[in-house]
This record gives sequence, C-alpha cells and structure tokens, in this order.
Amino acid sequence: MEKPSLIIGTDHGGFELKEAVVAHLKSNGYEVEDIGCYSTESVDYPDYANRVASAVVSGEKDLGILCCTTGIGMSVAANRFPGIQAAVVTDADLAAKTRVHNNTNVLCLAGRWNHVDHSYHDPTG
Repeated sequence: MEKPSLIIGTDHGGFELKEAVVAHLKSNGYEVEDIGCYSTESVDYPDYANRVASAVVSGEKDLGILCCTTGIGMSVAANRFPGIQAAVVTDADLAAKTRVHNNTNVLCLAGRWNHVDHSYHDPTG
C-alpha cells in the first residue's frame, strides 16, 4: 500500500515537536514536505495553518500535520477551510480514532503536551 503524501507546518511553539515528528516519519519511509517554521523565533501560526490546509484541500497532499503550543490555534485556523477536518490529539490512540471515525485530514499537535519528552510543561513555573 502506498503511503499518503504529507505536509507539516508549525509555529515557534511547536518547532521542537515538529522536528521530532519529521524525523520519525522519515525514518519510517514517509515523504514529508516541511514548510517550517525552522526555529523557535516567533512567527504567526495562521500562515502555516493556511499553507497546510490549502495543500490538503487542493489535493496536492493527502494529509497534513500542524503543531503549535496547544494545537488549538492551528486546529481553529485549519478548520476554516471547507473540506478540512482538523483535530487536536494528544496520543496515538486518539489520532487513530479521529482519523477513522471523523475522517480527519489534518492532525494538530500540542508542543507543550506532546513534547519530545512527553511531559506537560507548566508555563507558570
């Protein structure tokens, strides 16, 4: 079975997570178009959500992945596009269930909770 074409984007809050996701996917044989961002320098998340959602809606890519601090902003921005079903998930089980039951085509991940070390990072200290 052919693997789906993927596009991934992030803002600064999800940068580290995006890097880990891209590395994981590539090591498992997926081709992933990484549209950035490429550092923790502040950027506007809707710019990346719009690019990923547009690529999926147009059929250029099969599925999209978006990362930001909470995943919520990316989900809201992507869901503005007719034909996009974006969902914030925090683990592999939820990701699988929303893909099967909700036909989601954009996965939204939270850099704060889905961090490489999988722990919650309290912003208040």
